[in-house]
Formats: sequence, structure tokens, C-alpha cells
Amino acid sequence: MGLNDTFKAVCTRLARAGYTAFAPDLYHGKVADTIAGAEILGNAIDAAHRQAEAEVAQAAVFLAERAGQSGNGLAVIGFSLGGYYALHLAAADPEHIRSVVLFYGTEGSMGSDFSPSRADYLGHFAENDPYETRANVELLEASLRRAGRPLKFHTYAGAGHWFFEPDRVDAYRPAAARLAWRRTLAFLRATLTPPASR
Repeated sequence: MGLNDTFKAVCTRLARAGYTAFAPDLYHGKVADTIAGAEILGNAIDAAHRQAEAEVAQAAVFLAERAGQSGNGLAVIGFSLGGYYALHLAAADPEHIRSVVLFYGTEGSMGSDFSPSRADYLGHFAENDPYETRANVELLEASLRRAGRPLKFHTYAGAGHWFFEPDRVDAYRPAAARLAWRRTLAFLRATLTPPASR
């Protein structure tokens, strides 16, 4: 959907938990409010995926400098299409990315080589998701396991794509969203340098 208020709020929530957070605007100011609009934006970014990968890498450098991280201490969180970019960044920049959190996103990751990654992985997936099939999730899980990466994937019963996003009133599942957020914060605490010790 783009860098809308929902994803800005995710950054605010991370900041309140003690982390420095940054969300790159890969759509350069464009925001969709319909599925059709999101598909148009998603198709455009797919066509320019190398540029988007470079922008995500630049965002990681910016965040590392801003947060004062000189070592392996960044997390990347990807939602839906952003899952591809989170997965790609962890393999492309293993020196900095320690943690990867995926929200219903494995897109385009099939056949990827995750062996360069040094990250731990957490995945939040929906039971009923036409965009991310159970088979895709299982293929990603198998690929990460072959690469020797620690991971924990959760499936949320009765939930569909966008279950974490309150602006998607047709799909939002508050209980699943709260549980996914608690699990995300616990994962970040376990895999990143605690904010107080930075």
C-alpha cells in the first residue's frame, strides 16, 4: 500500500519500545488505498526491483549511522511485498542484518540463496492468504533451514492477508495483530543488542 499511516505507526511503536526505526518510501510518495491501486504500485516496483533493492540497502546504511550501529545490529521488517526486500537485504548485507521479521511476505524469494545471511528469522503468516500460499511459506522455511538460519514461523488461525493493518478494516484481526506484535518485540529483544546497552 506504500508508506501510509499504518507503517509510520509501526516505526513510532518501535521507537516507543526503545529502537531507532526508519521506513524507506519505495513508492516515492505514492500510497494506494485499494487492492487494485496496490497492485499497480507493486507491479511498478517489481519492474524496477534493482532500484528498490538499492534504496533498501541505502536505508540500512542510513539507519545504522543514525542509530550508531557499527556492527551486526539491525533488524529489517517486511510486510507483504516488502518481505522480498527484507529477505534480500539479509542475504546481501549479512554484516549488518541480525534479525528479519516477515508479515505475510515471501514474495519472489523462491529459489533465493540465503546461505550468506547471518540473521535470525521470524515469520507471521495468515491461515487464509491467497497471496501467500502455505506451500510458499513451507518453501521459504525449507530454504532458510537449508541455509542453517534460526527461524520461527507462526500461522494465525482465521486470519488473512493484511491481518496486522488496522486501516484494512476488512482484513484486520486485532487479537492476531496484538499477538504478532508481542512476538515481534520479544524476538527483537532476543536477537538485537538491547536498546539500553547501546
